[in-house]
This record gives sequence, structure tokens and C-alpha cells, in this order.
Amino acid sequence: MENLISLVNKLQQACTALGDHGEESALPTLWDSLPSIAVVGGQSSGKSSVLESVVGKDFLPRGSGIVTRRPLVLQLHRIDGDREYAEFMHQPRKRYTDFAAVRKEIADETDRETGRSKQISPVPIHLSIYSPNVVNLTLIDLPGLTKVAVEGQPDSIVQDIENMVRSYIEKPNCIILAVSPANQDLATSDAIKISREVDPKGERTFGVLTKIDLMDKGTDAVDILEGRSYRLQHPWVGVVNRSQQDINKNVDMIAARRREREYFSTTPEYKHLAPRMGSEYLAKMLSKNLEQVIKSRIPGLQSLITKTIAELETELNRLGKPIANDAGGKLYTIMEICRMFDSIYKEHLDGVRPGGEKVYHVFDNQFPVAIKRLQFDKQLSMENVKKLITEADGYQPHLIAPEQGYRRLIESCVVSIRGPAEAAVDAVHAILKDLVRKAINETHVTKLVKYLSPQELKQFPTLRVEVGNAAFESLDRMRDESKKNTLKLVDMECSYLTVDFFRKLPQDVEKGGNPSHSIFDRYNDSYLRRIGQTVLSYVNMVCATLRNSIPKSIVYCQVREAKRSLLDHFFTELGAREMKQLSKLLDEDPAVMERRTNLAKRLDLYRSAQAEIDAVAWSK
Repeated sequence: MENLISLVNKLQQACTALGDHGEESALPTLWDSLPSIAVVGGQSSGKSSVLESVVGKDFLPRGSGIVTRRPLVLQLHRIDGDREYAEFMHQPRKRYTDFAAVRKEIADETDRETGRSKQISPVPIHLSIYSPNVVNLTLIDLPGLTKVAVEGQPDSIVQDIENMVRSYIEKPNCIILAVSPANQDLATSDAIKISREVDPKGERTFGVLTKIDLMDKGTDAVDILEGRSYRLQHPWVGVVNRSQQDINKNVDMIAARRREREYFSTTPEYKHLAPRMGSEYLAKMLSKNLEQVIKSRIPGLQSLITKTIAELETELNRLGKPIANDAGGKLYTIMEICRMFDSIYKEHLDGVRPGGEKVYHVFDNQFPVAIKRLQFDKQLSMENVKKLITEADGYQPHLIAPEQGYRRLIESCVVSIRGPAEAAVDAVHAILKDLVRKAINETHVTKLVKYLSPQELKQFPTLRVEVGNAAFESLDRMRDESKKNTLKLVDMECSYLTVDFFRKLPQDVEKGGNPSHSIFDRYNDSYLRRIGQTVLSYVNMVCATLRNSIPKSIVYCQVREAKRSLLDHFFTELGAREMKQLSKLLDEDPAVMERRTNLAKRLDLYRSAQAEIDAVAWSK
């Protein structure tokens, strides 16, 4: 069973080393789940003397006011032989055999954390004491409860100390060692009051009664020790500490323990309670109870650790590993992130991911609707037809068919298609840009790099902006090229008319017309109307052609090129960048870096805890 207490000792040390003090944070805490014994008492309750009696050494700082200003995790290790020494976790290679030096180091380490002010800190000090005269036990000495702030302390110190004590003892895995002086009314005991609030049934509270030998003559503490004044689930234990005079005379702790035994065995009121009184009995009882609590909590602790390891690994994988320090590693990371972005972008266009269907919507809906809305009626009104035909004839009226007039009428109609064509180019351009934004937000490097954990493009703000800008610049170039080619298609229809269309038109002579009629008779309404209808038929044919050819041009110049060479210019320029410039691209958010570091430490802690618990379980 001794292995169980040693196990918790190791886990507590690991928690402190890796920053887990049980305080509220965004990280999972193992500290809060570990069984522990917290020593609670008011100032001048004899709390420090109880701890020194249990250890058998005079090693705690003394003085007026609040002396204990940081939690002291006191781990006792029973060893064979006659050696006695102490070690601090913050000084792993240094052994103390002079316990007066231990007292000084506790005070110095407290000042290192809190300064020489009288502030308190939740960061614990870990002290291990190795001796043949102790039992395997771990105690957490907490600052003494007080009712008044002394000079140099903030007014909130009273509440701050109470909050710190409460944060320890309200945990269900914490055994409360409530220290109360016998020469004061138990109803006013700070330790009993606060322990009753968090443990109303007294199931995990052990009452310790100090200063029994200092009670007024004619009074005794039998009712308290026998549980009649205030009942707990566990029996009260009385102790007789060294007096201030004994401390001043440096009375040996071993001699003090002997005098304590003699007091209880010879005092008539306590003679029948002597076997379960004294600091030695208290240490053995606490050690046994702590072992039982640890044993009962091991299965739940294993389950918690396994679950938390999985959660930590998942989040670390999401955050990704730290960025490489060398230029090659940085460049490789940037290239892989960009390639994944490019791959995701193509998936949007190819239908693997949503978004690409919007391009087809432009071709199938927006562009045809825009063409239909073109008002050819204005260009082909009777007045306009007559005007353009007459102007095209000049001083020599046409003899058979008004060819130049036809050309001008057709050109005036076809040119208006440039507007819908440009609008289609711009609409696809806007969709492609929107897909860039989506792809950036969805970029995670996972399977492409074996040793690189998932990286999000949004994890690197500067790289995100540069990739976005480079993609937008490429799309702008593609749009400009697409617009040129698309408008050329429209201009081609203006520059060369489809002759076969006109050859198939019926001629006046073939229909019985009389070519000897005056040329001016040909400008009548019926004649002009037929010209307008012919031009409209031809323009509709051109619209049908462009409705098919313009989407092809847009896809070829924009969509196809975006899939082929969206980041080509960026890659070319990237290879010429120096180390500093590459580092700027990977300027990860400091909060993410700190989170990753903390998660990695916490994961190390839980893995270490898992290994330690498994070793103890297998040994059993």
C-alpha cells in the first residue's frame, strides 16, 4: 500500500512541475482529482506544531501574522537506516540535513513567488522529507484562516485565504484535517466552521484538538474527543504540542513525543483515550485512511486519465506541431499548406465540395436571362431601320438588297451583347473569389505530410492574407484575359456575318415582285418591317451561338486556369524569399503557441500519470 501514497506523491510533483495547481483554467486538471489531506486551521491554532510533531522535526517558519502564504505539499517518506534529509522539488539535486535551513528555504521560496510583501499565492511548494521516524504520508499545509488583514496586506486577504482553503477542501477527494485549539470555544473554530460548510456530514473530516494541556483547571476536552460536542464520522484526536518555552529551548521532538504519550497515559481524564491520542497515532491513522481513499479512487483516476489523454491529443493534433526553425522546414510547411489549399479549391470547383455549381447557374440562368432582357426592339424600330438603311445607302440607293444597312443594324444589336458577356465574366470572377475565401477557412494539412500534424491556414494570419491576395491577383489576371476573349467572340460576330443565312432568304423576284418599281417604293413599311424581322432572326441566331460559346470561353480562361495555376506566381516568388520573410509568413498567433505548449505539458503529465498508475496496478 505504500506504493499508493508514493504514486500520489509523484503525480503531485509532476502536476506542480508542469503548471497544474488545480486553479481554474481552460486546461484539464489532474491535481483536483488526486486524493490529498489538507491541513486547515486558524492562526495560532497550533497547526504548524501539529505538522512538526507528525514529522518529528522543527522545520516550519514561525512568526506573527500570516506565516504560511503558499500551500506546502509535505511528502513524508519512510526509509530504512538512520539518515534524515529533506528535498525541495525546485532544488532537485540538493539535500538538506539541517532542518533550520529547510525553514529558511521555505520562507525564501515563498518570497520568490510573492515578493517580500505579505501577499499569498496558490502555487505550492513541494517538500519531501525522508526519515525512519515517519510514516508514508502526504499533507498539504494551507495558510491559516484569519479574520483581520494586518499592515501591508490588502483588505481582500481574509477572503483570498478562505477562497484558497475552500478550493482545496471542497474537492470530494480531499481529506480535511481540521485543527482547533482546546482552550477556545469549538463553536468559534475557523477550521470546524469551514469544514462543516463543505463536508456537512463529516465524512471526510478528521478533527484534531490542540493545546489540551493549556485548558483552564477544572475543564477538560473529553466531550469533544469522544464526539459528544461535535460528532464526526472519524474519531477526534488530541495532541499536546511543544510550548513556546520548549521551542525556545530547542526541546528535541522525540522527547516532546515521549512527553505527549506520558501526558495522555497519566492524566486521569484522558487515560482511557490514550491509545488513540497523540501525533504518532494521528500520522498512522491519516496514512491508513489516505491509502484507503487512494485505492478506492484508482479505477476512476485511470478512466479520467485515459479520457483526458485522448482529448488532449485531439486538440494538439488540431493545433499542429510547432513550426520548423530552419528555412527549408518553413518553406516546406508553407508549400504543403498552399498545396492543400489549392487541392480544396479544386474540390469546390469539381463538385466534391459545394460552390462550383454557382458557376453553372451563371451560364444556365443569369447570362441567358440578361440576353433576353436586351431591347432589340429599339434598334429595330421602323424609324431606326429606315434611318440606318438610308444612311448606309448614301447618295446611291441600294439596287437589290440593303447590304450595308443590314450590317449596321446587325452590328448595333450584337454590340449590346457585350454587356451581358462582361457581366457573366464578372459573376464567375466573384464566385471564384468567394471559393478562395472558403478554401482558406477549410485548409487543414493532414495526410499530405507524415510528420506534420494538422495545420490550419487561418492559424497563420500573414500567410493567410498573402495566399488570399496572391489568389485574388491571379483571378484578376484571369478575369481580364477572359473578358478580352469573350468580347472578341462578340466582335467576331459583328465583323463577319454568316452568309448562308441570307442566301436562304426568299428574293422579291422569285416571289413575283416587280424589280421595275421605283426604288423609293422599297422604303415602305412592309419592306422595312421585313428587314427588321430578318435582322432580328439573325441576331437571335447569334445570341444562341454566343450563349454556348461565351461560357466555354469563360471556363477556359477563368475556371480552367484557376484550377491549373492559381498560386503559380506565388510559388515562384516564394522560392526567392529569405529566412526572415518566411518566418513572417508563419507568424502564428501567440495565444495558439502558448496553448499548444501548455497542452503538451499537460499531456506529458497525464501520460506520466498513466504510466505510474499502470506500474502500481501491475505490481499488485
